[in-house]
Amino acid sequence: MKKILVIGAGGQIGSELVIALRNKFSKEQVIASDVKEICPDIIQDGPYQQLDILNREAVREFVISNNITDVYLLAALLSATAEKHPDFAWKLNMEGLFTILDLAKEGHLKQIFWPSSIAVFGPTTPNVNTPQYTIMEPSTVYGISKQAGERWCEYYNNKFNVDVRSIRYPGLISYTSLPGGGTTDYAVDIFYKAKRDGKFDCFLSENTELPMMYMADAIRATIELMEAPSENITIRSAYNLSGCSFTPKGLAAKIKKIIPAFEITYTPDFRQQIADSWPKSIDDSFARKDWNWEEEFTTDKIVEIMLNNVNPALLTT
Repeated sequence: MKKILVIGAGGQIGSELVIALRNKFSKEQVIASDVKEICPDIIQDGPYQQLDILNREAVREFVISNNITDVYLLAALLSATAEKHPDFAWKLNMEGLFTILDLAKEGHLKQIFWPSSIAVFGPTTPNVNTPQYTIMEPSTVYGISKQAGERWCEYYNNKFNVDVRSIRYPGLISYTSLPGGGTTDYAVDIFYKAKRDGKFDCFLSENTELPMMYMADAIRATIELMEAPSENITIRSAYNLSGCSFTPKGLAAKIKKIIPAFEITYTPDFRQQIADSWPKSIDDSFARKDWNWEEEFTTDKIVEIMLNNVNPALLTT
């Protein structure tokens, strides 16, 4: 029987992944963990363990003593936050991965999911329909750590037969948690501000096109990848994954169709340089061929869902 540990369960992806895994398996089979002492309300219906991924021995002891079979390692410092704390970002994003990879190498784990990102690409990467295999010269700490992580995942699979799987997530959009420090987080914050204030000041320029995905698609893709037969998985670094692409101007226009008085302004900051180094659209043909990936949520559908469900009262600023 599977015994799943989700590390970083208090984050944007983690909380929704825990819910989906508990719906698929049983609550007792899916342990949520985070560095936070108190379990987030949204995942209080099942077991929770406070764990610091940088405490290698504590993580090892917990995994081994609880007979964990699968780990979803989501603990990381995201792009914009990582630029402010580069030393800590590298330490967090890399050391935790080695702890989990080594546990699998020693036979304590059967499967690992570790998320990569479009941040692995850089300003020299072809930015339209970015191929699976292409130039990768990331210009951010986050991107550098993710590219290095991809190489280590592939190495552990090749050398030690570790069953590790990964996705290069695009920008993710969800109404269940607040923005978490990513360059694409404007596409979440804009809905809160549209409903609360009727206006939004965007930290990216109006024509900055980036690949995005609704969270439910990302969670489904993650689970589908983990359930695919091992012989179908041809990529052990990380799969390109695509949902939809849009600009702040285009997204604002769709919001205005529902909230006609909505106004958007643009004050690009340091995140603009990060966004300019990322793709505009992604070629995810390998994911479609290897494990039958297909997105469900269009930009129009995302806008409708977000405006119907975001709660502006959660905002503190």
